[in-house]
Amino acid sequence: MKIIRFQKRSNENNRSNKNNRSNESNMIKSNIINESNENSEKSKNTENKKKFFGILGKTENKVHKLNVETFEEIFTKSEIELLELSSETYKLKDIKILPPSEPSKIVCVGLNYIEHGKELNMEIPNEPKIFIKPSTSIIGHDDHIIYPESSNQVDYEGELAIVISKICKNVKKEDTKGYIGGYTILNDVTARDIQKKEIQWTRAKSFDTFAPTGPWINTDMDPLNQKIELKVNGNVKQKSSTDNMIFSPFELVEFISNIMTLNPGDIISTGTPPGVGPLNVGDTVEVSIKDIGILKNTVVH
Repeated sequence: MKIIRFQKRSNENNRSNKNNRSNESNMIKSNIINESNENSEKSKNTENKKKFFGILGKTENKVHKLNVETFEEIFTKSEIELLELSSETYKLKDIKILPPSEPSKIVCVGLNYIEHGKELNMEIPNEPKIFIKPSTSIIGHDDHIIYPESSNQVDYEGELAIVISKICKNVKKEDTKGYIGGYTILNDVTARDIQKKEIQWTRAKSFDTFAPTGPWINTDMDPLNQKIELKVNGNVKQKSSTDNMIFSPFELVEFISNIMTLNPGDIISTGTPPGVGPLNVGDTVEVSIKDIGILKNTVVH
């Protein structure tokens, strides 16, 4: 199943307001309606700000809202049980898609594809090379990537990402599937000019909006042999398969969980294939993975 995190769009909730305002023949009735609308505006705005989880319908144009309290709760129930708890259905066009989780941390893996290491003239590691992006860098599908003034080269890096479903510490590779809630897409946006001049990568990787993630989580997919492709303005820039990873998702969870505790909703981004390159203001970047979907973002100042 595909788990989506979302908010209601304000125009969906304001449709009744537009209908009410269209009937002005009866002034008294119109005044009463408008007064009622004004009184309810605050509650509607509050409702619009609420964040929900849902299950994406089979045709990917409807979302079944889930009545769950926490991200972790989703993974304690089957799809049938979750759908039984579903109270409302929305059209995909009537919601705003949010990042699929609220991670306490985003752990990224560098140089996990041999050819990517070669294009950067970097030595291929014998064990995973990890770094952390702050949670403040995450944005969702269709959100804007902000080009920072302090950089002259901002690059895209399309990646498969792991989403952790429950507290994970010192887990063996053969047991990691029980801690992986599913998989999503992450664009590890990087200020390449800053990365090249500094020994550590934190500043280059940590700008706000530098971790576009989504559009949702696929809980049932095989992370291996997944076709991954990145386009800029419709032109293919990266094209590979997760089979080309040096360290598998399961090896990465084992390695990282033996260093730090992973919390529900935490994200591990598994590294990018070759073909990385620059983005410019106005560019639209799309990352697609076969069994997940397409993550799309536009670059702005």
